[in-house]
Amino acid sequence: MPDRSTTRQRVIRTAADLFRVQGYHATGLTQVLTEGGLPKGSLYFHFPGGKEQLAVESVQLAGAEFGAALAATLASTPDPAEALERAVAALGEHLAATGYREGCPVATVALDTAAHNDAVRTACADVYGSWQSLVADHLRAAGVTEPDDLATVVLAAVEGALLLARTRRDVAPLRAVGSRLRVLLDNERSSL
Repeated sequence: MPDRSTTRQRVIRTAADLFRVQGYHATGLTQVLTEGGLPKGSLYFHFPGGKEQLAVESVQLAGAEFGAALAATLASTPDPAEALERAVAALGEHLAATGYREGCPVATVALDTAAHNDAVRTACADVYGSWQSLVADHLRAAGVTEPDDLATVVLAAVEGALLLARTRRDVAPLRAVGSRLRVLLDNERSSL
């Protein structure tokens, strides 16, 4: 008999991958079970709140995983301009490697649910907030003034570039944003 926590994690992982590519509405629970190789009864046993609960937990998982990768990049690169340029380049590499299917791990779900599902919208907002805090803390440690506002600009620019890159099937928007963020952050630091 499979371990319950392993089965639960497999459901969340499968859902996170599907939601990232297809969005909330295009991902059906039967598809999650089929692609995860899971028995039908396992979904409501582990997720009595159904698709909404599954979406919230999968957004939290995907957000935490990306947040850990972002934190590692920031920690290994003290210069914020270089760190963010590296992070943006890694996003572009991943996007291209997946055939432009896997952009931001939460954006597709956020766009699908923001207007009508408060629990999922809140989970997405919390993830974005955690990423913004990581960037702001890194900028603050580098002595940047107004790091919270600048982190908002960084996050918005990267999210927009990911959307453009995915739509165009070309990483050029990410490259442009990465290089322009470098200029912006270098200017911020030189004004200190």
